[in-house]
Amino acid sequence: MPYEIKTINAGGVNCYLVAGSDGRFVLIDSGISFGRGRLVKTLENAGVQPGSLRLIVITHADPDHTGSAAFLRRKYGAKITMHAAEIRAAESGNSLYNRKPQAFLTRLIFSLTAVGPANRFRPDFTVVDGQDLSEYGLDAQVVHLPGHTFGELGVLTTQGDLFCGDMLMHEKTGLRLGYGNPADFHASLEKLKALPVKTFYPGHGQPFSVEVFRKFLVDF
Repeated sequence: MPYEIKTINAGGVNCYLVAGSDGRFVLIDSGISFGRGRLVKTLENAGVQPGSLRLIVITHADPDHTGSAAFLRRKYGAKITMHAAEIRAAESGNSLYNRKPQAFLTRLIFSLTAVGPANRFRPDFTVVDGQDLSEYGLDAQVVHLPGHTFGELGVLTTQGDLFCGDMLMHEKTGLRLGYGNPADFHASLEKLKALPVKTFYPGHGQPFSVEVFRKFLVDF
């Protein structure tokens, strides 16, 4: 089924609205809470109405990706999904719970940037590696990509578009891995090498081609 991808910068993080030809929408990530105005305006301009936003996929439960998920569920009736390893972070608003133990300064920063109660949530259901999302209007599957967090996931469409969250970031200085656990990152990179990806859509920075990814692997 053909689809259109719209990139929305919601507070410094990319959200991706995927519009199917049948009028249904899927949103990948929800941005940080103070970017909500731009996000909602873009959704409305795209024709999103209560009932037409079928699913919100959270790549991982950091505040800049979850900030408007609970609000959008209330506004549009959308379901929220994520990996089970992210639930505790989403419910508490504290991203310490989806990572390995951190140094004191990092723990302090995470505690100070915790999501407020109004923006915390429990997903409607969780997804696993390889799970099909076609019933929500998107011909795609879930790809578990731990590294940045335990439950980081991507969404790979049948046309080769991969929404990869913060596993990979494409910034002015080039392509890099998100901050996280090196061993998990290496395993996820090996998984990506075997997948039929054509274009990557990161949580931060511009989309990039598989050729850019392959060059990154050579230089890594």
